Amino acid sequence: MNAELNGGSTISERLGATGTANALELKGVSKFFGALAALSEIDITVRPSERRAVLGSNGAGKTTLFNCVAGDFPSTTGTIRFFGEDITRFPPHERIRRGLRRTYQISLLFTGLTVLDNIFLACVGVSRSRFSFLRPGRDDALMASAENLVRVVHLEDAKDEQVATLSYGQQRQLEIAIALAGAPRFILFDEPAAGLSPTERSELIEILVGLPAHMGFIIIEHDMDVALRVAESVSMMHNGRIFKEGSPAEIEDDPEVQALYLGGEDG
Repeated sequence: MNAELNGGSTISERLGATGTANALELKGVSKFFGALAALSEIDITVRPSERRAVLGSNGAGKTTLFNCVAGDFPSTTGTIRFFGEDITRFPPHERIRRGLRRTYQISLLFTGLTVLDNIFLACVGVSRSRFSFLRPGRDDALMASAENLVRVVHLEDAKDEQVATLSYGQQRQLEIAIALAGAPRFILFDEPAAGLSPTERSELIEILVGLPAHMGFIIIEHDMDVALRVAESVSMMHNGRIFKEGSPAEIEDDPEVQALYLGGEDG
């Protein structure tokens, strides 16, 4: 991936600002909807460049966890730190400005525009020139970044196609490209393999494994095979809590995890 993915800061500049702080730290994070505790006293620490999978059956609290981290839902209690900075009460756009990105289970794409246009708009949106109304020129840095991201997610042959004509798997690849706009420091991938064919899942694994080594992420995924192949550490959730953590091999071989995950509700 090119050293500069937006019109402002470079990857090296962003990395230089991270210091030695963990990428993500959650301490005592809970989320209540009325009397319902969707999350209960969540503690998670993720190192810079670490790739973590969060697993659990439907209703375990995985997406609520992402919503709290991304700022879509404010947590009820606890603190969230991003590279050492307390972002617990920051709105989503301030978290994005600091280099946090996420994808969603439901596609959020401009279906009437081309693949390249969608990625270009994402690059503009996180750049210093996001309020400019000038048309990009041939040598525009943001357009070059968009072209580069097209290659990163293996959509070179579809870059000039309207998004509405893409397969579902290609749309998920496009969502990853959009999340990569602006050289993010950390990404939250929400069920990226949902609804994909076996061939498309293999493509997804290749894309995620091929991301730059410095770029950490958390992936929540029902497909255990996908999650364990792209992650180096795993947190297992149940009833809004973290009940087991370990390496992919440890989690896969754990009898309690097998009983819970294989016996849990699919979806």
